[in-house]
Amino acid sequence: MSYALVDCNNFYASCERLFQPHLEGKPVVVLSNNDGCAIARSNEAKQLGIAMGAPLHQIQALIKQHQVALFSSNYPLYGDLSARVMRTLEQLAPRVEIYSIDEAFLDLQGMPAPQRQILGRTIHQQVKRWTGIPVSVGIGPTKTLAKVANRFAKKSPKTEGVLDLSDPQWCRKALHQLPVGEVWGVGPRWAKRLNQAGIDTALQLSRMPPPLARQQFNVVLERTVRELRGESVIPFAALPAARQSIATTRTFGQKIHTHDEIKEAISSFTVRAAEKLRKQGLLAAALHLFITTNRFSEQDLQYKNSLTWSFQQPQDDTLTLLTGAHAALDAIYRPGYRYQKAGVILLGLVSAQHFQPSLFAPPPRLPNSRALMRTLDGLNQKMGRGTVRFGAEGPPKPSWGMRQLQRSPAYTTRWSDLPQV
Repeated sequence: MSYALVDCNNFYASCERLFQPHLEGKPVVVLSNNDGCAIARSNEAKQLGIAMGAPLHQIQALIKQHQVALFSSNYPLYGDLSARVMRTLEQLAPRVEIYSIDEAFLDLQGMPAPQRQILGRTIHQQVKRWTGIPVSVGIGPTKTLAKVANRFAKKSPKTEGVLDLSDPQWCRKALHQLPVGEVWGVGPRWAKRLNQAGIDTALQLSRMPPPLARQQFNVVLERTVRELRGESVIPFAALPAARQSIATTRTFGQKIHTHDEIKEAISSFTVRAAEKLRKQGLLAAALHLFITTNRFSEQDLQYKNSLTWSFQQPQDDTLTLLTGAHAALDAIYRPGYRYQKAGVILLGLVSAQHFQPSLFAPPPRLPNSRALMRTLDGLNQKMGRGTVRFGAEGPPKPSWGMRQLQRSPAYTTRWSDLPQV
């Protein structure tokens, strides 16, 4: 067996640099929702000591001193560029498993070592050339070892972005240098317990008897140990696992207290969740709604509540989903509170293609609802999200919207923001 892990380098920061090339070699930081903390940093920003998750107010002095380029998160841009990277990989490799927005595993089964190295170099160069996003490629006999290889490919200039750890001697050297807490699937809590047991490196973990790992921890760590030993036990999944839920949740840019404002927010979340639902060819049997105040604010009265609204049969019609969301909100909303966060979660997902409607189910609110939703989705996809909106969503820039003072344009998903040459 042989796998490759392709990982986009500092992905969000690389996306911002793509359309502002003057930022190459300069520190770049991307902020979380509402510009709260750092969620992505270029290598230059990391060298300044800006930590992942650092609150913005704590790093303001560093940002000003070193003229760090600061950006609010721009998820439509990142999602579109991620799709371009994944499509490129699908043209270069026989089988691709998309692991996250910036990572993908490739199945290289049966490919000889020289050919693996050539493919790794091709991917490293071609993805950069076709999409503008730099990537690192790690190759190994298991997914976990491919992760290890990718880490060193990214950090060591000698590898030039590609490293194959299929050779046992090189693999042992890499595992000896890797702290056990940085092994895929270990995490800080287990790392602390392993350190207390005298296991400080990935190499030492690989020498732990697998039954002992299961006995003292669980089957997940046993699987990790086997993978570090070169035994492939994490299967390759060319098709994504079936979704169990679709969630759209937000922390408001400012606290809101009126029913109308929360209804606008809930409506907007429901519309977005419905778009995701249809894009994935799914129907939802229920909608779960929650609202909450800020539990860390001592001066505010505290309240939170949630409710699940079930439909008579699974739906993907936004109008029907909005009806359920509004009914749920009316049931749990209480005046007199300053709400900080709300969310909509679609549950009981089934395939729209294979769903058999009930003979006794009521007809849809609109006879041509499916065609209407398809038209709305097509317009918003072509002209930019929010071009055609439901009245319940309120104005395009609502008072409760996320604080995004440093957001870059939607370079690839809105006609008006296309770069001009």
